[in-house]
Amino acid sequence: MKIEVANRLKHVEEYYFSKKLREVRELISEGKPIINLGIGSPDMSPPKNVLEAICEASYQENAHGYQSYQGLPELRKAMASFYLKNFNVDVNFNDEVLPLMGSKEGILHISMAFLNEGDAVLIPNPGYPTYASVTNLVQASPVFYDLREENNWEPDFEAIEKLDLSKVKLMWINYPHMPTGAAGSDDLFKKLISFAKKHQILLVNDNPYSFVLNQKPKSILQFEGAKEVAIELNSLSKTFNIAGWRVGMVLGNAEVLKSILQVKSNMDSGMYFGIQKGAIAALNLPDSWNIEMNSVYEKRRQLVWNICDKLGCLYDRKSTGMFVWAKVPKGKNENEISDYLLYKHDVFITPGTVFGSNGEGYIRFSLCVKEEKIEEVLKRIS
Repeated sequence: MKIEVANRLKHVEEYYFSKKLREVRELISEGKPIINLGIGSPDMSPPKNVLEAICEASYQENAHGYQSYQGLPELRKAMASFYLKNFNVDVNFNDEVLPLMGSKEGILHISMAFLNEGDAVLIPNPGYPTYASVTNLVQASPVFYDLREENNWEPDFEAIEKLDLSKVKLMWINYPHMPTGAAGSDDLFKKLISFAKKHQILLVNDNPYSFVLNQKPKSILQFEGAKEVAIELNSLSKTFNIAGWRVGMVLGNAEVLKSILQVKSNMDSGMYFGIQKGAIAALNLPDSWNIEMNSVYEKRRQLVWNICDKLGCLYDRKSTGMFVWAKVPKGKNENEISDYLLYKHDVFITPGTVFGSNGEGYIRFSLCVKEEKIEEVLKRIS
């Protein structure tokens, strides 16, 4: 019996890394010594006290039952305190913070809460592919806005104003930006808030790379008027090396979060108690944690820059985040180089076009690989 799939799937492909990592696993099973510089899954462990917190919590009475859809009050308080300490953003833990099972979950919940069929969504090009796929899943229409190197990977507002914005209801932004590593500026956030107010658009800043190789973490919520038009997603995955735990959050206007909760409360039955306790311990770590992590990423980034130099690629030394975004040599393209590295040198990297047409001519390296492995890549290509 053949059951026809829903129409929404006709415009959505399987996630690139889901497909490509399957191929990489097959190559490994054939004996290929693949080094994976493609995906941003932190390879380091969370701190010992964070692991102890989740273990100890697992022995508590009622730890294994259903939990609140809004998370433990202590978790929301920890998230609110984290934002006050690191961004000088004051949010009410009762109704302006909503824990999520990873910020990726939030992208779907936000879209389901606010988008109808026929609505339009502004999506960065290049950008995280999930913004477009989720927009298609809820049968809204993606409207891509260009980010280009010559404009520091920031939106060209004059160009956006020329687009048909009549049906645009939501705009995705992501600073520090993935995949380019552009940090974003105070002036940019102020312009975005003004733009969203002018066109009555919900602005969503996806901010999971706040602290990775970033000296000046920013939140859009720290700027005047932001709570009127903007919400922010954040995640503990990259900052605290707990990507597999699936802990994220959305912060901002209480009425907006109430609508998101309407969706979320029908999708899950609460986050595991032990994970919430571990997340609280992570959020209360001292600044020395980020300093220690960034010292590791800094060494790795220098080695990846050396790989780029060997390949004749250009890169921005001021970029942030756990990736290196590199421009391929003139006369070559991103797929040629990524295939060359995979099939000739057993090294997996990501071609820039995975993130949109403006990724043409670029490749992306992950820093989630130990130094000795990156040094091995250098040896192979030399």
